[in-house]
Amino acid sequence: MTAFEAEGLVKRFGKTTALAGVDLAARPGMVLGVLGPNGAGKTTAVRILATLLRPDAGQARVGGLDVVRHAAKVRRMIGLTGQYASVDEDLTGAENLVLIGQLLDLRRNEAKARAAELLAGFGLTEAGSRKAKTYSGGMRRRLDLAASLVGRPDVIFLDEPTTGLDPAKRDEMWGVVRTLVGDGATVLLTTQYLEEADALADEISVIDHGKVIAHGTPGELKGIVGGQTVLVRPADPARLEEAAAVLATVAGRPADSPSRGVVTVPVTGDAAFTEVVRRLDAAGVAVTELSLHLPSLDEVFFTLTGRRTEEEEVAA
Repeated sequence: MTAFEAEGLVKRFGKTTALAGVDLAARPGMVLGVLGPNGAGKTTAVRILATLLRPDAGQARVGGLDVVRHAAKVRRMIGLTGQYASVDEDLTGAENLVLIGQLLDLRRNEAKARAAELLAGFGLTEAGSRKAKTYSGGMRRRLDLAASLVGRPDVIFLDEPTTGLDPAKRDEMWGVVRTLVGDGATVLLTTQYLEEADALADEISVIDHGKVIAHGTPGELKGIVGGQTVLVRPADPARLEEAAAVLATVAGRPADSPSRGVVTVPVTGDAAFTEVVRRLDAAGVAVTELSLHLPSLDEVFFTLTGRRTEEEEVAA
């Protein structure tokens, strides 16, 4: 059973094909991360699943309901937070949430109670009586996410929810997402921050040029780039060559050229790491750093799409 699924979604805007046959699906209670360059089609797919756009071909369902034929019912089941805060800046935080509650047919006292609950949950109780125009960017994002949760949705679409937030506020949002999933919600998360997908997503779909070009768990996608790598930093830099010789013996291939006090070698399987530890100990080579790791999602993204993420390009 799936919480939501899309099959063969196609969407065109004039001569531009935004989606060229996209398949997405998520089981209840999981986070599906959707990655892709700007213009890849991520937001278009979200807008179709959220009933804001009609596909030109293909179909999508939320909770088993077709998003076109049963759009009104689907809207009762979902929450949506877009890339930009969509709250009314001339209303207070509390008024925004009460208004949405009443639009969802809650009685006023129920809407006020739900608003108070969400304001407390997002650390906005003291700011609840202030107009949203006075909020910081991070506070607006939290209010926007709170607004999407007024109806206690089973499925939540988060379209780059942490865009523009500083690292501390981003961590707060990650905590919110984990809490939502812990409470049983299913989340579709689009993001440009690959560490965000790595930290939150159970499975990831990579979209490029309107098509899903890869899907799997974060670990499975990292395996696309290559196997695991052992890294060793000897306590005594003079013993770097000895450490390199140990790694080469275990891996059956030369270690990478030592640099900046570390040496690395690709390995197959976890057993190689244990053997490296044993042989370094036998050789009396003390280390200050010893790790076994998969490639990063950034490397996966570059391998699959041939380009860096927007975040990396800005940093560069």
